[in-house]
Amino acid sequence: MKRKKQPAHREIIMQTENENRETAGVAGKVQALRQNSIYLLPNSFTIAALFAAFFAITQSMHGRFESAAVSVFIAMVLDGMDGRVARLTNSQSAFGEQLDSLADMVSFGVAPALIVYNWHLYQFGKLGYCVAFVYCACAALRLALFNTLIGKVDKKWFIGIPSPTAAALVVGLVWLDYSYTDGMFQRASVWVVLLTLFAGLSMVAQVRFWSFKEINPRLKVPFIGMIGLLLFLMIFILEPALVLFAFFFGYSLSGYIMWAWRKFKTRRIAKTS
Repeated sequence: MKRKKQPAHREIIMQTENENRETAGVAGKVQALRQNSIYLLPNSFTIAALFAAFFAITQSMHGRFESAAVSVFIAMVLDGMDGRVARLTNSQSAFGEQLDSLADMVSFGVAPALIVYNWHLYQFGKLGYCVAFVYCACAALRLALFNTLIGKVDKKWFIGIPSPTAAALVVGLVWLDYSYTDGMFQRASVWVVLLTLFAGLSMVAQVRFWSFKEINPRLKVPFIGMIGLLLFLMIFILEPALVLFAFFFGYSLSGYIMWAWRKFKTRRIAKTS
């Protein structure tokens, strides 16, 4: 028996469906390539931050501690940019979050610990090992805690100082010592130990610190505010090491000051009631 030929319109429909599938496949590949290209942008900043941290470690191994400290601050700037770029390009991903966390561990945990150890803590022998390791371990704990609390805590506050702030305290002291004090902090060695421990333990302290995430960039400020900002920028350009260390040290104290003030107010209210 001869098979009946399918109507011409059915052949046209089948051909159109095949063409649509091919077009959809090509469009899907193009979309995937576009997404991969977009995701490459924020991850490039993360990799650049990781390279800056690696460079800082190698510089400290060769005794170039000022260069090492500056490299950590560069890593800090790059780390702050990758998240903003991801949000602006709508390219946030689980891969990017994990890569950023690992890069942060190297940039603000391992690198500062090795820099301060190679700079000064090595003179204390086993105690120096312990102090540097305490800082490094606290950075790991802080980052792990931050990852588990994403979306569960008030964005207005950090619990413990962020790892970049702790890194800025440690390497900021190194940069400050080379820029202004002519080795004063190395001679007053106990301050290096205390500051490293303070920075490390503050990362895991159950104390709230303002996160600055509620600042509105579109907020209008009076003219005098712009003058103040310009003066701050001028001072920063002239004395970057001093300004950065003073800012991060003041910020690291702010949480404890607010904590003590709340305790004082609570006791005062309890006595009067």
